[in-house]
Amino acid sequence: MTETTPRAQSPMRCVLIPRFNMLALTSMLEPLRLANTLSPSPLYRRSFHSVDGDYITSMDGFGIACAPVPERLNRSETVLLFGGPGSVHYRNPRLFSWLRLQARLGARICAVDLAPHIVARAGLLNGQKATLHWTALPGFQEQFPDVTAVEQLFVADGPVLTAAGGTAGIDLMLHVVGQMHGAALSGEISDRMTHHPIRPATAQQRVTLGRSDARLPQSVRAAVDLIEAHVADPVSVPEIAARIGLSHRQLLREFSAAMGCSVVQFGLLLRLQHARVLLMSTGLGVREVATATGFNSLSHFAHAFRKCFGRPASAFRSAQPDIEPEPHWPGALHAFLDTHEVRRRINQQMAGAQGG
Repeated sequence: MTETTPRAQSPMRCVLIPRFNMLALTSMLEPLRLANTLSPSPLYRRSFHSVDGDYITSMDGFGIACAPVPERLNRSETVLLFGGPGSVHYRNPRLFSWLRLQARLGARICAVDLAPHIVARAGLLNGQKATLHWTALPGFQEQFPDVTAVEQLFVADGPVLTAAGGTAGIDLMLHVVGQMHGAALSGEISDRMTHHPIRPATAQQRVTLGRSDARLPQSVRAAVDLIEAHVADPVSVPEIAARIGLSHRQLLREFSAAMGCSVVQFGLLLRLQHARVLLMSTGLGVREVATATGFNSLSHFAHAFRKCFGRPASAFRSAQPDIEPEPHWPGALHAFLDTHEVRRRINQQMAGAQGG
């Protein structure tokens, strides 16, 4: 049966923060555009707003003309809050007050990429589960201990929706469209976007962890998860092996084969990356950051940090100045792992030559 009665359009109010992430924006708007294309009458109406000016530039340098935020929204409207590096330290009381008012009026609020910092600072995530881009999770959890921060694509089971940014917005919007207009429509949108499969909210944000495009063995992924969960109090290698059901020797062999470095070396890198995020996004001092990432000695921390990233820890205090579109992020995981892989192969070749 063909639908003939036009449905009321759902307003989607895109609120942009300076240096927002353009990919996150387009990922969330494209499913809505296709929903309108595939329906007898448009289902969604989008508009762009800001409290920071009438022309907001993304961290890629693209600008969008914005209207002021509407004074009052209603329950049929959704606020899509798009942020980027500037969201971590964003403090505009006007936006905080506006978000709190719209939440009281029943409008749905969704914060994307690093914008969950803003809704958390407005007090709208207290006691809730939320997600954001994985690179900012450690600093977010440190700043907002009353929020349960989880690393997954999106969270849509509370009054405030949150999404990791990037292409996670596609899956969130397909979820929203499916809830409102049925799985058949969201599935057809997925076909149009050649986006398969539609990922669930709890899907992991990261898959390769620096190892090309191959998925990690389950045992190695379990070990990595344990290491990440105990950054402040590192778990010993024998304990990791026992928890995931492997022998010590088997864990060392499987981890080295998959990651190109030892469990201890990988754990050190994760702790240093965690420390870098805390330095960039919190007010913790260098000594406090060292303690929060499991280092018993400040000198050990300082030496390891400089060796890994080529700069002292104190340099990352100013790593996100307002004049830069986005922070520089030296020390890619794949480069670190490749270095250890090369060293391992050289050592193996030397050992083989000596044995011959």
